Amino acid sequence: MAVETRADMMILDEIMASCSCHLVEEKRLSDLLDSRPEQLELIMTGRNPSEALQARADYISEIKKVKHPFDNGVAAREGIEY
Repeated sequence: MAVETRADMMILDEIMASCSCHLVEEKRLSDLLDSRPEQLELIMTGRNPSEALQARADYISEIKKVKHPFDNGVAAREGIEY
């Protein structure tokens, strides 16, 4: 018996960084945007989105560091910063 699962949200965490570092081709991401079902909310995170991807976005947010353990000499921690 096949079970059909329909998601209404997809989160592509750090996909923008993956594109800007050329790990993922921007065309593949654009193709995904073009072919996604209308009801699918697509959330893409990461730094340095291209101007073309920014133009297609409904929302763009920027998170700014105010305070971080790194400020007190704490190195990046596995499972937290990476």
